[in-house]
Amino acid sequence: MTRNEREKLPILTELSDNIARINELSGGSSDVLVNRFVTGGVECALICCEGMVSSQTAAEMILGPVTGIASQGSADELFSHIQDNLLLSADRTEARDYDTLFRLLNSGFVLLIADGADCALAFGVQGYASRGIQEPSGEGSILGSHEGFTEVIRTNMSLIRRRMKSPELVMELMVKGERSRTDVCLCYMRDRVPKRLLDRIRRSLADIRLESVLSTGYIRPFLEKRSFELFSSTGITERPDVLCSKLIEGRAAVLIDGVPYAIVVPRLLCESFHTLDDYAYKPYYAVFSRWLRYVAFIAAVLLPAVYTAIVMHHPELLNSTLLMLLADAEKNAPLPILAESFVVLLMYEMVREAGIRLPKPAGGAVSIISGLIIGDAAVKSGIVSTPLLTMTALAVLGGLVVPDLAPQVTVLRLAFLAAGGIMGVFGISLLACAVLTNICSTEDYGFPFTAPLSPFAAEGMGDTAVRLGMRKMLRRGFTVEAYHE
Repeated sequence: MTRNEREKLPILTELSDNIARINELSGGSSDVLVNRFVTGGVECALICCEGMVSSQTAAEMILGPVTGIASQGSADELFSHIQDNLLLSADRTEARDYDTLFRLLNSGFVLLIADGADCALAFGVQGYASRGIQEPSGEGSILGSHEGFTEVIRTNMSLIRRRMKSPELVMELMVKGERSRTDVCLCYMRDRVPKRLLDRIRRSLADIRLESVLSTGYIRPFLEKRSFELFSSTGITERPDVLCSKLIEGRAAVLIDGVPYAIVVPRLLCESFHTLDDYAYKPYYAVFSRWLRYVAFIAAVLLPAVYTAIVMHHPELLNSTLLMLLADAEKNAPLPILAESFVVLLMYEMVREAGIRLPKPAGGAVSIISGLIIGDAAVKSGIVSTPLLTMTALAVLGGLVVPDLAPQVTVLRLAFLAAGGIMGVFGISLLACAVLTNICSTEDYGFPFTAPLSPFAAEGMGDTAVRLGMRKMLRRGFTVEAYHE
């Protein structure tokens, strides 16, 4: 009999055999604590995982009341008395097999087993250390909430419930990962989410067969199409208020225990250019900021490629003064402009990666090395021309304006640079057509990624091309159902 088969077996009724089986399945792990005692004339044992429960709460709410029970005839009568007459914990359940027992044990429950009982009573008295609620690191907001998700799924669920007090908000807990046994929560507004979308998400989650679930990257591929997509059709957010706005629009969300991010299904391309502050400012300023992000994204992807293509293949597009300036700047560069552009971009990517991976105390060294040593020395020595460095810096700055699309911007920038350097503006146009075709074909559960632009939905343009006033937006009663194909 394999270990998995033994875990599926029902709980033994003999207390000593039961404890021996628990020790065998746990491998004698030192953090599994078993405390035997007698109450109500029945031999019992209290089992918990050290560091996962609050010792004080367990002693006051469970151990104290249980040990004071008067004599009972059998284990079944003892458990019936506890279930009917003692509260002990608001979060309580039963385990009838060892698989459930260990999942509850490792989730911070205290389990009570008794000699002659074929089940274990579980009481939630979690007390493990966790990070407190802090400001989101990647989705800053000036006038919005400064609360972000944490690693504890129950805390994240409470952050959503506190903002959405409607009984229409439903949260379905499930367990994924054969080894990690990770709690996963599906959230939705049952009066807003399309039923067929919800059914298909449930089927996708049911198809997950993983040993562990440690980040959103383990779940997202199962919620997206298997065909090649440049852009993800599922979104990520670490803000409870942003997630609540998506739920009101008819989306569904997936929370993962241990991950301070939520997965939003489906996602639209235009949402990468939206921020929560857009709805805090006057519409005219929100429209300006939004179009600034659109322009910044295009510049981040195309600026180095267009510069390289014009200099190498289409100098006639420049006036004589600008052409002479560029020629004078490039004449001392030892590398061809295409190779020079790739070198500068790859240098930036290495600097960015080093800044992310290095410990914070050493982060200042990256700025000194990249800015003062590499950048300044490269320009002064003539290895890199000043106009090219300027174009690259503008492209990098544009990419920082739209952080949600950073991976796509990085890859597309290099791809367009290669196309522009080899084939000029014609190559850029060809690649742009291929990218647009891929984007327009991206969809998730029948919801087009490019909506409301393609297919065109007039009711969605009030929060895409522009940002209408709040009174007009609230009168729309908009949900993503309007985008469904």
